Amino acid sequence: MFELMQTPVIASLLLSVAIGIIGSFMLINRSQFIAAAIAHGSYGGIGIAIYFGLSLLFTTTLFAIFLALLLAWITYRDRYRSDTLIGVIWAVGMSIGIIFVDLAPGYHPDMMSFLFGDILMVPQADIYFMAGVDLLLLISVLFMLPRFLAIAYDMNFALLNGLNTRAIYSYLLILMALTIVMSIRSVGLILVIALFSIPPFIAEKYVSDFRIMMLLSGFLGLLFSLIGLYFSYLFDISATASIILVAATAFFGVILFKKGA
Repeated sequence: MFELMQTPVIASLLLSVAIGIIGSFMLINRSQFIAAAIAHGSYGGIGIAIYFGLSLLFTTTLFAIFLALLLAWITYRDRYRSDTLIGVIWAVGMSIGIIFVDLAPGYHPDMMSFLFGDILMVPQADIYFMAGVDLLLLISVLFMLPRFLAIAYDMNFALLNGLNTRAIYSYLLILMALTIVMSIRSVGLILVIALFSIPPFIAEKYVSDFRIMMLLSGFLGLLFSLIGLYFSYLFDISATASIILVAATAFFGVILFKKGA
């Protein structure tokens, strides 16, 4: 069992770092819909990679960064009133992926793993990529946290204080895109937003300091992942779905507890 679970546990630990950082920024920026558009739209990069025989990780990363920059340009002025354009990008990205997969010769049995993930089968190359993205996230937070918080809470005030808000906002979406790509094999494009949204939501209910919220979010993400992995081993069920259901149970539990308190 230890050898079987070694890679999933490492992947869970690396995911928890990203959940704590990017999940928390997604929450305070209310950018879950933008993140979902990047996640689902990234399927286009997967389809292109399969059709042309390119590296899946490299091609999907470039495609996701392109989507992040496009969405940054669209939503910079008013990120809360661009729902239609965000939805169109979401649908177009997935459609591109579907068409290229259909046109690609041969049978591709692992396509479902990109949509729903399989944390038990994460390749070693993805583990290295996840570690690299985590390192970038930690460095970015170390040097840019005040700037990220400034554009999250009051974009206009940050602009008046001389910050290059467009560049900071675009960079944050690029980090979001890299985080989504690193999570594809583990969680999948469909379920990734739930895992990145639930731990920060719970953490925000109990702490007010943003730094502590990031730490608590990361801890909860790791806890949900480990419990989900245990249940998947115990009942021989999908590990990713088990993790999401564990997180969702905690989510609804907190809602009911807070409502009854």
